[in-house]
Amino acid sequence: MTKKFIFLLLLMFTGLQIMQAQQTYSIKGIVKDAANGEPVSFANVVIWNTIEGTVTDSIGQFEITGVSPGSYRLQASFIGYKPTVTAEFRISNKDMFFPIELEESSESLQEVSIVASPFRKTAESPLGLRVIGFKEIEKSAGGNRDISRVVQSFPGVASTAAFRNDLMVRGGGPSENRFFLDGVEIPNINHFSTQGASGGPVGIINPDFIREVDFYSAAYPAARGNALSSVLDFKLQDGNKEKFSLRGVIGASDIGFSANGPAGKKTTYQVSIRRSYLQFLFDMIGLPFLPTFTDAQFKVKHTFDRKNELAILGLGAIDDMKLNTGMEDMSEKNQYILAYLPVVKQKTYTLGAVYKHYSGKNIYSLIVSRSQLNNKNIKYRDNDESSEENLTLNYRSDEIENKLRSENIFRFPFFRLNVGGNLEYATYTNRTYQKQFTTIPRVINYHTDLGLLKWGLYATAIYESDNERFTASLGVRADANDYSPEMNNLLDQLSPRLSLSYRLFGAVYLNGSIGRYYELPPYTVLGFKDNQGNYLNKANHLTYIRSDQAGLGLEYRPSSYLKFSAEGFYKKYDQYPMSLVDSIPLASKGTDYGVLGNEAVSSTATGRAYGLELTGRWYNYKGLTFIASYTYVRSEFKDGRGSRKYIPSAWDNRHLFTFSGTYALPKNWDIGAKLRVVGGAPYTPYDVEKSSLVEAWDASGSLYYDYSRFNSERLKPFTQLDIRIDKTFYLKKFMLGAYIDIQNILNSKYKEQDVYIKTGKILNPDAPLDQQRYELKPVERRTGTLLPSIGLMIEF
Repeated sequence: MTKKFIFLLLLMFTGLQIMQAQQTYSIKGIVKDAANGEPVSFANVVIWNTIEGTVTDSIGQFEITGVSPGSYRLQASFIGYKPTVTAEFRISNKDMFFPIELEESSESLQEVSIVASPFRKTAESPLGLRVIGFKEIEKSAGGNRDISRVVQSFPGVASTAAFRNDLMVRGGGPSENRFFLDGVEIPNINHFSTQGASGGPVGIINPDFIREVDFYSAAYPAARGNALSSVLDFKLQDGNKEKFSLRGVIGASDIGFSANGPAGKKTTYQVSIRRSYLQFLFDMIGLPFLPTFTDAQFKVKHTFDRKNELAILGLGAIDDMKLNTGMEDMSEKNQYILAYLPVVKQKTYTLGAVYKHYSGKNIYSLIVSRSQLNNKNIKYRDNDESSEENLTLNYRSDEIENKLRSENIFRFPFFRLNVGGNLEYATYTNRTYQKQFTTIPRVINYHTDLGLLKWGLYATAIYESDNERFTASLGVRADANDYSPEMNNLLDQLSPRLSLSYRLFGAVYLNGSIGRYYELPPYTVLGFKDNQGNYLNKANHLTYIRSDQAGLGLEYRPSSYLKFSAEGFYKKYDQYPMSLVDSIPLASKGTDYGVLGNEAVSSTATGRAYGLELTGRWYNYKGLTFIASYTYVRSEFKDGRGSRKYIPSAWDNRHLFTFSGTYALPKNWDIGAKLRVVGGAPYTPYDVEKSSLVEAWDASGSLYYDYSRFNSERLKPFTQLDIRIDKTFYLKKFMLGAYIDIQNILNSKYKEQDVYIKTGKILNPDAPLDQQRYELKPVERRTGTLLPSIGLMIEF
């Protein structure tokens, strides 16, 4: 049977290879001044790394004909402007319209000639900024077309061996990241997200929409507040102005359809819907939970005239995770997971509109949006729903955010000024019933209805020297809200930042940044109450989390497609929420399903993270693209139990190495590989004595940590190699792509912390209830599965 399948597969590939038509298409577009939207006449436009190109006409429009299907970038240049290399795009079976914006240059052309490059460095973020193109997302080995997994290939980003997309950047926790779609902030980018953090098993954003992603791990722009570890700024494609297209994708975890095209002369659109079959994959590899999700996304852009444009976008998801209690082969490891994991149901959406007006040398932007996250977690003891007495957790919450942001960019000779402000109103409701055990059993039962008004101001001044050898950026941001007196003064959250870059000689740059950043604790922390209805954390004088950060780096660009960099960083944390239940900073929590921060805390935790990143990146030259990086990172927080010595946080992996690359072979074949080596994370031993108590185990269904030995042990490092092979057929009427992706091809095993499960036997049934103990059985845990998957993509 297998031989017949392989024979038929080879026969199909051979037939498609013969059918491939040598079609060519046109790349059309317009070159505009980035400051005022005016067309740039007689600009040079070429396909990057080729001599094939053209010149724009008197109204800035261009057309390059005879282009074969494939992935391309354009390079545009004109006297008085900085040369630019566009984001990557794909020509499949239709002409493509691609707008290009050029920024005015302050240099004297006689002094130096700037070489256009796809590597981007801004004056505001001269280090810690990486630009990710659509091809890196589309063809990344082990990435499953998921941006979070692609980001894990970049320096400073730690990953886990589990099936999750948590982002731990430069020693920071998973709750310290922020996400934007075309300037619209979205609360999370993952299905089944951990409320109060950011992780989940699979991404929400359809990669077909993405033009490129700006990933900031330092020197965050003042316009992007509330981040301590990273900002992911997604730049979405516009719909094709030339023709309608339809695309279908069958991936490793979902099936999806998307469409885009013109809706009149001035309007374009794109829309998509996806449905998962992740539950079948998880069942096949023996996981004890079965997630199902549906998501949809759209973007409509209308250009009123050269001076005014409006984009409306939306993103939504429905998630439903059931427990796989009917598994035929119920391993002891799965028994442990099923004992504590709740049933999770989530609904989330974001709707936003972005209006831009170009006037002279300034750009005005107005962004409005509304987001909602509805989260339900339910758990019964032993998953027995026959009696309400078995209910241990019933958690229901809603987070709704309404946001307004206004921004103005002013351009002057050698200077650029960006000023703006934001106004937000959020509502947070929570209905929590939860059984807990500390030293005695207790029940948490409260209702929260919290309204929160937030406001902020920011400004950034950017200077570029005459020959652009030196750049400087000075920014400031201030945020406040009406939660409490500790948070309602803008000056208490004043956030200055400074970035500098200097070209030492040739293509060698010295870059640096320093700044203070603030982040509002999660709504789960803000809205936590005791059973009498008092806001405990407000009474504990909860305030913004503060982080002072500095970075210094060297960058060498020997060519337009190759870059080497070394960056050192230091982050100091202060006013971090410290759990009053277990004396652990919330910074060390948040990489499991459920909720982060639904507990009493105080803003007393302090910590630090520091390290060094070494990176080499080769971008799409002679068919090769790769990034290789090594990171040494330390992440520590002071002991909250009196000694005040530094203790490793949960993200203190110390050593991170990643190599990820793709190579384009003849006949539209691509091969890719990703190697990850992640240092062992610290862990806290379990308190087996406490966990064996019947009242303790029945309350949580799991083990309790011995926090007197917090993170005193360390796991071993893990290594994983993924490979991927792609083949694309460009036929006369459609494009067909196929791939095989093999995660963990070496079948590496990762040793996790051993656990215990209850046998059901009570060792001392005649003792008083508060002294009775279950018999616990040790269970060794190892993860790591060779996981092959195939995918198909078709575009009409």
